[in-house]
Amino acid sequence: MKRIKLTTWIGIAMVAGIAVGYTCNALAPDAAAAKNIASYFSIVTDIFLRLIKMIIAPLVLGTLVAGLASMGDAKAVGRIGGKALGWFIAASFCSLMIGLVMANVLRPGDSVGVPLPDVGTATNLKTASLNLKDFITHVFPKSIFEAMAHNEILQILIFSLFFGIALGQINNHTTNSLVKTTEDLVHVMLKVTDYVMRFAPIGVFAAVAAVITTQGLGILVVYGRYMASFFLALATLWVLLITAGYCVLGKDVFRLLKLIRGPMLVGFSTASSESVYPKLMEQLEKFGIKDKVTGFVLPLGYSFNLDGSMMYTAFAALFISQAYDLPLTLGQQITMLLVLMVSSKGIAGVPRASLVVVAAVLPMFGLPEAGLLLVLGVDHFLDMGRTVTNVLGNAIATAVVAKWENAIDPVSEEVAEADETLPQPEPIAIAKAA
Repeated sequence: MKRIKLTTWIGIAMVAGIAVGYTCNALAPDAAAAKNIASYFSIVTDIFLRLIKMIIAPLVLGTLVAGLASMGDAKAVGRIGGKALGWFIAASFCSLMIGLVMANVLRPGDSVGVPLPDVGTATNLKTASLNLKDFITHVFPKSIFEAMAHNEILQILIFSLFFGIALGQINNHTTNSLVKTTEDLVHVMLKVTDYVMRFAPIGVFAAVAAVITTQGLGILVVYGRYMASFFLALATLWVLLITAGYCVLGKDVFRLLKLIRGPMLVGFSTASSESVYPKLMEQLEKFGIKDKVTGFVLPLGYSFNLDGSMMYTAFAALFISQAYDLPLTLGQQITMLLVLMVSSKGIAGVPRASLVVVAAVLPMFGLPEAGLLLVLGVDHFLDMGRTVTNVLGNAIATAVVAKWENAIDPVSEEVAEADETLPQPEPIAIAKAA
């Protein structure tokens, strides 16, 4: 019997979620009823995301410690980290620049076609904590157990840096056993990931159905121009990222894209980068990237390389400027780009992170914070695009750094062509059952 690929099941689940969500939205007597129906779908989505989150902390800790211990050299860590941050900064600048250019060229804020919220209306988005001092302080953990309990990836990374390098510097029987135990932990967590990902189609179906039930498809028509402009800007960013990856990886970049299409589809459907992390790490391993690079660069990218989210901050700010007919000069736009370059680095763990950054930046340039209310209705759909772009950007960044470090192992054709499939009964098991 031919096995059906997991990616295919996820695609089917998305279509089914749209159909069921549209039906529920049409049959619901009012918005409150639709929201109540969506809450039942959200139960399934929340369970799936919780299962994913329970994997992240031990997987990040295990891969980082095992990888750093195997390096045994703090200079190698600094070299890899420097290359990764260099790529992240360049990608961030290009993302923001594309957002500014495309917003100016396409001008999605002209003639919005919906009533503008009053300038003094509050958005209730918490921006007070979005400052450089708190971000830098928050990077360093008070307790590794607290950091793991809250899935604070950057804090886990800091602890793992100290622990992994220290472990690599001490060479005796006890530490060798500890390294082996850590490596075994990674393999076990990847197996757990495989089990959890079998529920991905169900989680995707529920996530899509919940959103469509609440919002309906009509809102996509109202904001069609804005959404189309944003996704065109994302497509431009994709071309740039893939081209940059091709310059370093050559034709292997297309093999990478084939391997990560499953995680990208899950990220797009759930609008959650966390839901993708364990599976993305597994697929990068199949690509041939050594664990020491994946375990270090990927968690770093989740905090510093959010290409889609950063592009959106620039795009949304200019959209609001156009909608309220408050044009910004070229100098103001360049200043905004530099401000966003800095402020966007502390948003990884903030709910509705991109909107929080935009809300914090708007008052600096005399733009009404209430403008965010214009896009809140379709933000989930835009977040789906932002998330899948973040996944693509981090996968390419990790592969590029691995290539620079000569840390990509050759893989067989069978592994290169492999794709995840849903489990099927083994023939011998069926024979025994008979």
